[in-house]
Amino acid sequence: MSFQAYLDAVETKTGKTPRQLLDIARAKGFDDPKIKAGEILDWLKTEYELGRGHGMAMVHVIKKGPEIDIKHVGTSGVHRDESNMLWLDGIANRPA
Repeated sequence: MSFQAYLDAVETKTGKTPRQLLDIARAKGFDDPKIKAGEILDWLKTEYELGRGHGMAMVHVIKKGPEIDIKHVGTSGVHRDESNMLWLDGIANRPA
């Protein structure tokens, strides 16, 4: 599953775009460098019933932003992505 596919699944499961979840996380202070991934995962599990894989995709966005390592772009594996920038503004709003 690509990184973007994880974020799309998060949106489908929660009804919130990754950007909306990012905004909520920032309002709660989860973007603070002192906050550990486990704390964010606990919040995502409690509030949105997200498992570890989907939660870790959101942790990356919360802690590091939408850019992913270029090594995943254009590869032929199952974890490939089309771009090194993740789309956070919703499945319905993604450019063609």
